[in-house]
Amino acid sequence: MNNFSNIYSDAISHTKQKVHDDLFAYLGNKDHMPLFKEYVKHRELYIQQIWLNVWLNKASNELTSKEKRTFLREKGFVTKDVAKKLINQLFRNEIRSYGPFDTMQWLNEKYGALSADSWRDLYEKARSCFLAEQDQKRQEKEKQAVHDLIETETEKLLGEKKELLYLSFRQAMAVRLEKDLQEQTRFYPIDPAALEEQLIEDGTFDAKDYETAGDFFTELTGGIEKSWNWEFEYETYHSLYEQHAAECVFDLALEEILSSLPDRLKEQYQQAYGEFLAADSLYDLVDHLLSGMVWEFFEELNEELVDHLLVIASMPHDEAVQQELYDQQRAEREQKKEKRLAEIKRRQDEEERQIEEIFGQAYHPPSERNVHYILHIGETNTGKTHRALQRMKKAESGLYLAPLRLLALEVYEKLNKEGIMCSLKTGEEEKVQPNARHASCTVEMFHEKDLYDVVVIDEAQMIADKDRGFSWYKAITGARAAEVHIIASRNMKNMLIQLLGDNEYELHEYSRDIPLKVEPAPFKLTDTAKGDALVCFSRKEVLETAAKLRRNRFSVSMIYGSMPPETRKKQMQQFIEGKTSVIVSTDAIGMGLNLPIQRIVFLKNEKFDGTRRRLLTSQEVKQIAGRAGRKGIYPVGKVAFTSDVKKMTYLLEKEDEPVRTFAIAPTAAVFERFQRYYRDLGIFFELWHRFKSPKGTKKAALSQERYLYEIIQGSEIEARMPMIDLYGFLHLPFSTKEPGMTKQWVATMQALVNGMDLPEPIVKRGNLEDLELSYKAIGLHLLFLYRLGRQTEAIYWERLRHMISDEVHKHLQSGETGKGKTCRMCGKKLPSHFRYQICDDCHVSKQKKKYGRKKKFS
Repeated sequence: MNNFSNIYSDAISHTKQKVHDDLFAYLGNKDHMPLFKEYVKHRELYIQQIWLNVWLNKASNELTSKEKRTFLREKGFVTKDVAKKLINQLFRNEIRSYGPFDTMQWLNEKYGALSADSWRDLYEKARSCFLAEQDQKRQEKEKQAVHDLIETETEKLLGEKKELLYLSFRQAMAVRLEKDLQEQTRFYPIDPAALEEQLIEDGTFDAKDYETAGDFFTELTGGIEKSWNWEFEYETYHSLYEQHAAECVFDLALEEILSSLPDRLKEQYQQAYGEFLAADSLYDLVDHLLSGMVWEFFEELNEELVDHLLVIASMPHDEAVQQELYDQQRAEREQKKEKRLAEIKRRQDEEERQIEEIFGQAYHPPSERNVHYILHIGETNTGKTHRALQRMKKAESGLYLAPLRLLALEVYEKLNKEGIMCSLKTGEEEKVQPNARHASCTVEMFHEKDLYDVVVIDEAQMIADKDRGFSWYKAITGARAAEVHIIASRNMKNMLIQLLGDNEYELHEYSRDIPLKVEPAPFKLTDTAKGDALVCFSRKEVLETAAKLRRNRFSVSMIYGSMPPETRKKQMQQFIEGKTSVIVSTDAIGMGLNLPIQRIVFLKNEKFDGTRRRLLTSQEVKQIAGRAGRKGIYPVGKVAFTSDVKKMTYLLEKEDEPVRTFAIAPTAAVFERFQRYYRDLGIFFELWHRFKSPKGTKKAALSQERYLYEIIQGSEIEARMPMIDLYGFLHLPFSTKEPGMTKQWVATMQALVNGMDLPEPIVKRGNLEDLELSYKAIGLHLLFLYRLGRQTEAIYWERLRHMISDEVHKHLQSGETGKGKTCRMCGKKLPSHFRYQICDDCHVSKQKKKYGRKKKFS
């Protein structure tokens, strides 16, 4: 352990030095020379202890953990798996007795045997050093006292002469400003971020372009500088004048202070420091006081009016004249500032009044109306919707408002099948039945002027949705009917009652007849059984899971968001009829789809909500799990989770948090009021952002509308299309996450404003992804056609879309759920579970070429 020996030697040397220093300090502190034995008598305890302290600290701090363990093992200790803290404690205990150094013996040998003359020389040297140190401390104390006096006097002088100093500073900066405005070149960059690009010269400056000096300071000097975070950027006059200001303030202030300091202070400085007080020395003493003044003066300079500064630039410096002019100009500047602030306040007040007038009055609950509200409140799969629809079917006229196109389609087909003529209206399609007095629509299609005997509003808890929620608010508060049936989850009860205000209502609460039972063991895919619905949270996971189940001989139906509703219906029907034994779905299964499901299985406990991946909420777990069990088929609804069973069971059984807010969005009436003041959608979005929604509400984000508007802002589309129409097209329900869809939207908008034929959607019929994108493209085209009232033209595209949905269904039936895996050599299709990148035939061919014969496989 060579390092151990080196540290031991260093500890001895360090101990000797500390003893020497202690002796030297002891001697220097004595007026008369003490004897060696007196020193030993007074300092014996310290001398005896010093070795152990030095040795323990050095060895503990400088030896590695490995070296300490080696030392302990040599002493017979077991060190394997022993905590580091215990190793350190054992090590310190063991080295206490290791090779002790006899400090007293060394001291006697080194200093006890000195002759009387040598001892005296040592004392006189120590005493001389001690007295020199004391004198140094006294001088430092005197200097500090003078420093404090000068600092106090300077602070007082700066307070007294601050305004006069500013007048001198102001005129000096005015002279520089006048010169720069006359002589310097104006620049602007091609690209502010591209410093390598040459700046463009833009002639000379014109003082009339700038109200304040701060306005001019934003101009570029033509140079490049380092910013506060050490990045390079174009230099502005702000940086330049900030530096000029510092130099000017320091020069003016130091000169004024030097001339005003009392002579006695200057003499005290000369005595303490041994030199005359000059500007450089004064700067070192009071620079921190001047720095604050620099910042204050420069901030004031930024506010100065350029024309005021140019007036004083060529004037001689007369304090009285400058003071009078400054007071006059400052009063004028303050007056302008007050007017400017008053105008800003007036505009703000006017804008606030406009915002309240435009938006505020649109979002108050309705006053008492001649409507009888019937609330159907309860858990999923309890017959709420069925009961409300039974009442609607008996009425002379009725309207069903659904959250999904699929549910609207289901009710439309059900009523017509039962002989009740019913029309269908969604954003993407219209099916008008002759003489129909009933309609089934998506909630966004609700129109406040339509009159019915019964209106049924389904899944009203969606009122809390930040993007779609206002459609439910409009329907609930604006429905014109003798009876309005509202169907919602338990956590909506209080919110709905509050929303209805003084209107008459009756409340029906529902509970499940079929209990839900959570399986205690985590679910594995091999546990899949007939009647299961496996839930995941992406189309990709649905397709992958279905492929795995098919390989295990299961017949599978699938449901996911981008699937055409017609295809989804066929997939569901196969499960209902028993043609498929298992269904794999996204959380779309939780929204009003009643299927003969025995067990709901959550394959994941998290979902991506468009912003982040998060744990499912209690309401989401209940909404999905509630689809398990079917009266007359399964007496118990089973629920299974693949992980965290205890946590997920808690979410399922947790008491619902009541909904306390609902979403609001712009209405047609809002736009009518907005157009009284403005003709710019950009201003509309800005005002909407500033509008503070009433208590208990939250504003729709309008993220899609903003995104599309930014694409066409300033274009001929915005210039040539009426604002209310433009907003309607911004609001079309389609996925802007698909670049092709956004491109199609822009192309259609351009065709509209130019009076050209609408571009036909791109239709591809290759793989499943192509078909689904084609379905969406046709859907967007139909949104435009229906909005433009071109129902006849829409018939062809409806038929084509129906054909596309049939092809999607066939792909799902055949298991062809994508481009699939292909051989990289010949392009032949490979099974999805195939391990290799080339097929067997190509592999054999490769082997033959390599070895000249066909390789046999066992």
